[in-house]
Amino acid sequence: MKEKLERYKIFRILASIYRIKAVRLLIPIAVIGFVYWEGQRELRQISFGRTIGELRRLPASSVAEIFLFALFSVAAMSLYDFMIRRHFRLKVGFWSTFRYAWIANTFNNIIGFAGLTGAGLRTILYKKSGISPALMASAVVFLSPVVVTGLSILSWGIIFGWFTVGGLLQEHRWLVFAVWGMALYLPLFVLMQRSTLFAKWFNRGEGRTPWTTVGVSLSASFLEWACAGVTFWLITASVLHDVAFRDVIGMYSIAAIAGILSMAPGGIGAFDLTVLLGLEQMGFPSGRAMAVLVLFRLFYYIVPWLIGLILSAFELGSAAKRAGESADPATELPLNAWQRLWRWPGQFRFLSDLGAWALGKLVFISGIVLLLSAATPGLLYRLKLSEEILSMPIMRISHLLSVIIGFMLIILSRGISLRIRRAYVWTGILLLAGAIFTFTKAFDFEEAIFLLVVGVTLWLARSRFYRKGAAIDVRNYLMWYVLSAVIAFLYFWIGSHVHHGWLRHLPTADRIHWMFGPKPYAMTACIGLAGAWLLLTMMLLLRPNRRMAAGAGPEDLRKLRLFLQDHHGNLLTHMLFTGDKSFFWAQQDQVLIPYAKARDKLVVLGDPLGPTKLVPDAIAEFQQYADEYAMSVVFYQATPEFLPIYHEYGYRFFKLGEEALVHLENFTLSGKKAADLRSVRNRFEREGYLFEVVTPPFADALFAELKTVSDEWIRGRREKGFSLGWFDRIYLEEAPVALLKNPQGLILAFASLAPGYDEGRTMSIDLMRHRSGTPNGTMDYLFIKLLEWCKEQGYQIFNLGNAPLSSVGESKSALREERLAALVFQYCGHWYGFKGLRRYKEKFAPEWEPRFLAYPNWVSLPVLTVDLVRLVSRRVREGGKR
Repeated sequence: MKEKLERYKIFRILASIYRIKAVRLLIPIAVIGFVYWEGQRELRQISFGRTIGELRRLPASSVAEIFLFALFSVAAMSLYDFMIRRHFRLKVGFWSTFRYAWIANTFNNIIGFAGLTGAGLRTILYKKSGISPALMASAVVFLSPVVVTGLSILSWGIIFGWFTVGGLLQEHRWLVFAVWGMALYLPLFVLMQRSTLFAKWFNRGEGRTPWTTVGVSLSASFLEWACAGVTFWLITASVLHDVAFRDVIGMYSIAAIAGILSMAPGGIGAFDLTVLLGLEQMGFPSGRAMAVLVLFRLFYYIVPWLIGLILSAFELGSAAKRAGESADPATELPLNAWQRLWRWPGQFRFLSDLGAWALGKLVFISGIVLLLSAATPGLLYRLKLSEEILSMPIMRISHLLSVIIGFMLIILSRGISLRIRRAYVWTGILLLAGAIFTFTKAFDFEEAIFLLVVGVTLWLARSRFYRKGAAIDVRNYLMWYVLSAVIAFLYFWIGSHVHHGWLRHLPTADRIHWMFGPKPYAMTACIGLAGAWLLLTMMLLLRPNRRMAAGAGPEDLRKLRLFLQDHHGNLLTHMLFTGDKSFFWAQQDQVLIPYAKARDKLVVLGDPLGPTKLVPDAIAEFQQYADEYAMSVVFYQATPEFLPIYHEYGYRFFKLGEEALVHLENFTLSGKKAADLRSVRNRFEREGYLFEVVTPPFADALFAELKTVSDEWIRGRREKGFSLGWFDRIYLEEAPVALLKNPQGLILAFASLAPGYDEGRTMSIDLMRHRSGTPNGTMDYLFIKLLEWCKEQGYQIFNLGNAPLSSVGESKSALREERLAALVFQYCGHWYGFKGLRRYKEKFAPEWEPRFLAYPNWVSLPVLTVDLVRLVSRRVREGGKR
């Protein structure tokens, strides 16, 4: 059936869309767009300034009441975790369960994605307490259908008239279907929980779910949604005053259903616009309705999430990252079928390093808080107090410095997420300074306390900031330049739109109008942006990881020669003399790891050189060195001998192709198989062609003729590098060069040689160049003579070079990426000639030895492939540097 369907183009298109999970983005976007179209009139009536005014007029007692009950509402969500703790007999402490629940629930409220964030975080957090990923997979799958049952109960309350919704359902008929659909989920859930099919698939064959467990599940979900609804009612009553409880709960329930259907994180968009529609029908202006939404998002989502950020900064660190990297398949997929549809790439890579990510986001939010504090006028009584106690120059300087520090904290937040030591030091100083200046600006002690809390959190986590630098692509810097410019514009827009009318209550409003006019806001935005761009430029120019990419100099090459006198090399060792690789000496200079930097990766050429018994510790030493700069270590053209070592360090493998190794003792031109090669040799010898191997140093005239041949062969193309040599006199004079001359003595072709540095056992081909218009079989004859010459010199193996993608992905059980590579090998010969190159080298009857790419499991293979292509194609500069 599948084969028949695949004949139709529309089926293939739909299948492709499903594979890339495009539907997970299209549905939320479509729903949000539809709701926006329904409520566009209400959105146009919103006044940001009036909304800020409504927020500022709230009494402190109401704010404290809302804040405490919102925290209680979020804490009530921990009943889910206590339920699965009891049902699955998880041996986790009470407070640990509460902390895990708070982190998972608050992050899930903000990020969402159909519960995947909460599922992933629970798996990682509970793993710290010794709970196996397989058991947590069952727990989160059991929990996933429970969450919306409480909202289903509220939907029945709307249907039976317990909660009123006014004319909302009459004016927007599509909401009727949404309410009924959510209401019908409740009986469906109960039937599903008691079914034998559910018991088999989700209860792992342990029988039907007990009625007590079903009742506890419904109670936990109802308590969550009821507490959230009461929080929303408290905020609505504080801002709008004259509202009925039944009306607010009914409107909240419909808005929550719209948010669930939108599948957007936190129901953003659909929930908010439904609330605006409902409150407008109750007769409230859009500015006051928007104030309700801002407070609800702030107290129910953002503030608990900030607490979750602080908790996760301590709960999740480098240990969690290692756990995520070594996670088995059960850890990777603790999801049921419908959740897998919404899974986004790299979910666990993101969650496993959430501790450092959380610290970075706390610093980013600190910068935003400083800018918002500077953009919005302070409370009038605080401005009066500031005017009486502080001088005007102090207020002016504090305001300006708060803006500059805010921008700098936003920029430094990236360094905090990457655990860079210098970013930690600078951020600590700026947080303390920001707390001081935001306090002296207008006695904004709330912002000052928040900055100090973030500073203390960073200080407690100070041991995590060990890196000297990080590899950040120039495009990332451009993104931060653009982001900071956008934030500067938003700061100016907010400040210039909300200041009007706030200062007329002050007797000296004309004296402090400089703080709130459009021009002063534009000036402070430009100054703050200039400070941020200056900091970014300094980070770009002075980043310490730049020296990691420095190629080997004369002293390094001298040390390499001394090293090769006592240790064996490999087939790629000669490429180290090009000077474009950096050298890392490990195990007290007994192991050499040559590498080059490709974006955020250190790509090692071949296997480490040195005693095999020291290689594992040398790799660990090099990984630690790379981690100090937030880099990943990749091994390019790894040999089968070293794969077990790489596997022990968590590496995955991709077959790059095969190396053609000719065993010279078996090489002969006699016999039927070598008839073509024998014919080529006889023809060239009969016509008087000359073969010669010259050793350095080379005469100037000879080198000039070689350069003429090379230029004619290149024809303006860019030379490849890294794992290949290129035409450079200093490099070429490291080894002999084979020449092929016509009877008149003109060089037609040449090939540079690359010793294996293994006591004369192996020789490899390096550069191969020939003039245009050479006779057919020219390179065949050159290869034949080279093989015969090496055999005479006592070499045992001659390396003809690599056949890329050869014998890759031929098995039906091969990785998807390798099967794709097999298609490239089969059908992309027009651009590279993969099959032709393999057939050409087959003429010399080589033994094929595989070569692999070894990369960490958190590195994306497609991105790595692009980085490797860029690395090999870097432009060669004078002297071999790149």
